[in-house]
Amino acid sequence: MEKPKKKIISDEQAKVSKPLKNEIKQNGPLNIGKPIALTMAEFLKTVNFHKPGENFKTDGYVICSKTHQLLEEHLKLTKGKIRTRFPPEPNGILHIGHAKAININFGYAKAHDGICILRYDDTNPEKEEEKFFVGIKDMVEWLGYKPAKITHSSDYFDQLYDWAIQLILKNAAYVCHQKPEDVRGYDPPPSPWRERPVEESLKLFQLMKMGYFDEGEATLRLKVTLEEGKVDPVAYRIKYVSHHRTKDKWCIYPTYDYTHCLCDSIEHITHSLCTKEFQNRRSSYYWLCNSLEIYCPVQWEYGRLNMLYAVVSKRKIAKLIDSGFVRDWDDPRLFTLTALRRRGFPPEAINNFCATLGLTGAQIAIHPDALEAAVRDVLNVTATRVMVVLEPLRIEILNFPFSSTHNVTVPNIPGIEEKGTHSQEEKGYRRLTNTQAVGLRHAGFILKVESIVRKNTGEIEHLNALIEPVTEENKPKAFIHWVSNPVSCEVCLYEKLFLHENPEDSVAVPGGFLSDINPNSMKTLPNALADVTVSNAKPYQKYQFERVGFFSVDPDSSPSRIVFNRTVGLKEDKGKI
Repeated sequence: MEKPKKKIISDEQAKVSKPLKNEIKQNGPLNIGKPIALTMAEFLKTVNFHKPGENFKTDGYVICSKTHQLLEEHLKLTKGKIRTRFPPEPNGILHIGHAKAININFGYAKAHDGICILRYDDTNPEKEEEKFFVGIKDMVEWLGYKPAKITHSSDYFDQLYDWAIQLILKNAAYVCHQKPEDVRGYDPPPSPWRERPVEESLKLFQLMKMGYFDEGEATLRLKVTLEEGKVDPVAYRIKYVSHHRTKDKWCIYPTYDYTHCLCDSIEHITHSLCTKEFQNRRSSYYWLCNSLEIYCPVQWEYGRLNMLYAVVSKRKIAKLIDSGFVRDWDDPRLFTLTALRRRGFPPEAINNFCATLGLTGAQIAIHPDALEAAVRDVLNVTATRVMVVLEPLRIEILNFPFSSTHNVTVPNIPGIEEKGTHSQEEKGYRRLTNTQAVGLRHAGFILKVESIVRKNTGEIEHLNALIEPVTEENKPKAFIHWVSNPVSCEVCLYEKLFLHENPEDSVAVPGGFLSDINPNSMKTLPNALADVTVSNAKPYQKYQFERVGFFSVDPDSSPSRIVFNRTVGLKEDKGKI
């Protein structure tokens, strides 16, 4: 059988299917009222935030006495180019929600001829590991983006500390001894140490840096303008943990609330794009930059992407791994980006999916079928077609008419799909039976059962059959697929990991997400037979198994044992054979 030529599709050419469009329409307004874009690049060209240097024209932006001078200096340094950043914490693997953030930050900069910086927010040394740094960069590049620069929040620890001293001297920060439980609940009272003398806070902060206090005994807090329901954010806390880059130089580490805006300022970010949950921190973002009289970027928020039938929390995925429900962070049933890659999702499909979600402020919970529709759109025009029999049934052709081979290389013992074999013929069944012939796909022959050979257990061992050329008079109702000179392989079929669409819903799942595991989420078929053309398949290579679905070569495959993961099923009508 001749191997079909592979068609290549670019990110720009991929189309969006009706199922995906319908899913998005059901989830509310799209991309700020604009039509559905076909690609992320096309969509982000339609998005208009403020122009660089015009920060003060955005709603809610706070102006100080030096704002215009700082913006002029900013424009000279950046030459008016858009600068964004993607600032993940290196304490876990990126998931589908991060794919949206990557696309928005890198995509917006790319669409407007700007730059995007990959900045590791490495301010929590307890949970950071080298594999997460590497994994984050790999996933950014896998999605097709190249950082203009890679930085770390720890690059700026000295500057951040100096600014903390300045804030204390300005009476804008103070050392506090409240415990976390003291500030829980709605609208807790101000800290009793809020009006501590500047000299006292300065001395105590230096003692914090020298290791005088135990963890949790003291923090540095910012004296922001208190609003109802808010407390002064913590800027520094004590952690006696060695840092992967600075080693044991520090025992005090800045928090996200303190680091985020200041690193954005240092790197002259024009658009600080983040998810909606950071909206209530925008006031402290502007307050902190203005208190230090440094360049202040603009923070824009967009709705977070959540996936139904999934958990993406690092802590909960770790529990799934530790409990043995999944194998690792890249288990194909998860929605981490490494898992989606292993399952065979093309990066351009994920990017196109993110584009259809738009840039609305609403939090979105998407059914996995919508993402799979985007994947199918791409694979349908890129995946190489082959015939694979998942559960083979041996058929011996008694009247094979050729002495050696035929032009489609029909062997004496082709493998035939076992699915659908029954002792009694079912009503409406259109495949091979005692009384019903079928065609061999692509071969030009029909196959008729002559006899059934059974084992002692009654199970079918093989069929004896006769073949004859297909003509207008004997054209069969259906054709079945088969393999020639087959290669043995293992095939893994995946379903949803959880039974309920929201496994974290305590009402629907009172036993917790670990009690909601789908026992049939993975099925392994160890004896599948594939066309010989897959024998040299490489990891992550994509195939369409004719009449079965789309599959990807697992990276753990070996030359002696190829393993395929089902990516998605075929888009077919229920009545189609």
